[in-house]
Amino acid sequence: MARSRSRPQGSAFDPTLGDRPLAEARQDILVGRWQGARDLLRATGRDWDRRTHRMRLLADAAAGNRTVETWQAAEPANPDAMVLRAETDVMRLFNAVAGGPAPTPGQDALGRDRLDRVVRICLQAAHGYPDDPVPWVSLMTVARLYAGGHPQSGQWWRELQARDRDTREGHHQVLRHLSARWHGSHSKMYDFAWETASFAPSGSPLLALTQAARAEHYRHLVTTGGATDLALSHHWKSDAALRDLGQTCEHWLGHRTFELAQDVADLNFLAHGLVMAGVTDRAREVFALLGNRPTRIPWSYSDDPEELFRRWYERLSR
Repeated sequence: MARSRSRPQGSAFDPTLGDRPLAEARQDILVGRWQGARDLLRATGRDWDRRTHRMRLLADAAAGNRTVETWQAAEPANPDAMVLRAETDVMRLFNAVAGGPAPTPGQDALGRDRLDRVVRICLQAAHGYPDDPVPWVSLMTVARLYAGGHPQSGQWWRELQARDRDTREGHHQVLRHLSARWHGSHSKMYDFAWETASFAPSGSPLLALTQAARAEHYRHLVTTGGATDLALSHHWKSDAALRDLGQTCEHWLGHRTFELAQDVADLNFLAHGLVMAGVTDRAREVFALLGNRPTRIPWSYSDDPEELFRRWYERLSR
């Protein structure tokens, strides 16, 4: 069983999930320095799990300035610069969607020319580093912005799995694509999560995908006003919900041997589901592993995220 990290006093949302070298490289990007990101990605090597997490968080920092373009101009043949540029442009698209009016149903979220341009940049990055799964994660992400999804998304998913079959981030992108918020439904989303979990090996973070699906379903019910308070409570305590929680605890928690890049996020999904379901004994085990490392999602779906996490953390850590 993986050990928990130290528990700091007071909680804070850390997007890097405790990755200190990543936090330093993100800070460099924010002030216009790209050398730290170059060195970090070089050191990460072919650890696809950590590379994917780091690339996406670096792109999140780079989306608001021109640091990645400066790096690419200085080292145009560097494949890491190409991949980061592609993911950064994907982040910029989603930032534009979040800051603009809601897309009209049946239409692209942004102009087709703009979307197609970013797809071409992602494909160029994939060509520049053929073994890297990250450009294909980027493509699976941008596919959501096309009306009905991109027609090539099935092929992109096969390319991604050929490079990283157990990609945690890739599966979460597909889950979002299949959600009622985007291009699917609750049933399609759950079917994908259940099928993925049924084939995942013991200790795989994909066993926690069912918790992300249930949290997304809950978010949809709350934001659309589509359920009564009683139904919202039952959402976490149904036979299916309790079965999924038990299987995640048994097959994932009990077999983790080390912490992967986004395990903190998945532990938060599991802790949230357990406390909402009233399974506090198992939740106490999860908090012992998680420590005081909250993530905004999924706690923000239920209440003030920092207050809700702190309340349960203090209660179950005594």
